[in-house]
Amino acid sequence: MSRSDQLPTPLQGFQSFKMKLGVLVGVSVLVAAAIAWVGSKTGLNAIIMIPLTVLAALAVTQVLARGMTSPLREMTAAARAMAQGDYERRVTTRSRDEVGQLADAFNTMSADLEQTDRMRRELVANVSHELRTPVAALRGQLENLADGVTPVTPENLEVTLQATERLSRLVDHLLDLSRLEAGVTDLQTEQIELTPLLHEVTDTARLAARVQGRDVHWSVDVQPADLSIAADPERIRQVFSNLLDNASRHSPAGGGISVIAFLSEGAFGPGVDGVCIEVRDEGPGIAEEHRASVFGRFERGEAALDGSGGTGLGLAIARWAVTLHGGRIEVIDDPRRAARAPSSTIRVTLPTDPAAL
Repeated sequence: MSRSDQLPTPLQGFQSFKMKLGVLVGVSVLVAAAIAWVGSKTGLNAIIMIPLTVLAALAVTQVLARGMTSPLREMTAAARAMAQGDYERRVTTRSRDEVGQLADAFNTMSADLEQTDRMRRELVANVSHELRTPVAALRGQLENLADGVTPVTPENLEVTLQATERLSRLVDHLLDLSRLEAGVTDLQTEQIELTPLLHEVTDTARLAARVQGRDVHWSVDVQPADLSIAADPERIRQVFSNLLDNASRHSPAGGGISVIAFLSEGAFGPGVDGVCIEVRDEGPGIAEEHRASVFGRFERGEAALDGSGGTGLGLAIARWAVTLHGGRIEVIDDPRRAARAPSSTIRVTLPTDPAAL
């Protein structure tokens, strides 16, 4: 804290900047009037009285106005620093008036910009890392195939396909991110039967896991079998493709991934039913303190430590698509684990009829 911040600010207790100005003007006028009255009583010359009155009024103004505009000067300096990419600057103020509220809002904005800038830097680093591995593998494999060093066999072509699939998934995530930031909300809603849809998405995830060398087992259970929802098929496929890819990446070798769907009466209020679809895996799970933040953009939580990869966009994109349908997505307590243990169950709840919301 600077020396000026430690000095007393006489008008600090007022919660209105307008009231502070009123008190400042009123006290200055009273001081000037008092000095003029004393001068007239003592018979001082006007040539002396006028400068003395002005100086006294300025001195009183300087004392009372201390600290009123310092936050504005700090904000100006901080804004210039932010224009140069420094988002760590904060404004210090003890004022409770409009200037103090502006300083608080400025500090909140600075913190948000700092966090966004950090996440974007992490995204660039993550995407660069994610791109480097498949591109290097793809280039090396193609060079070997072209030079005849590696024979053209199904196994060698599978390695090439694996790298290509990884690149394709990353590009899809980046395109979805651009739609998310642009606020694109185009939905082509139709009645969808969940049994064939979830089997189709699971079969695709099973194939992708096999290509990427992941040894996991899959199961789908829809009750009743003819359960359906009104939704955009492409967006719903996108949601569960991301959830199944996430579950596959964090499942141990030989682990199982289950997709369970069931009707939930009154899930969105009286008379508004919903459908719950749960994706369960046998991975390390998500700790309770990370359950809310794991759906944020660029958030990878503890997953970044297990070497499973990912850009931190899949769950954020899933939440975006679910929200477009008026639904909700959350990490719930895993029924197979102890209370408060890290959970491996993500539940998506969608309205059977979005128009009823």
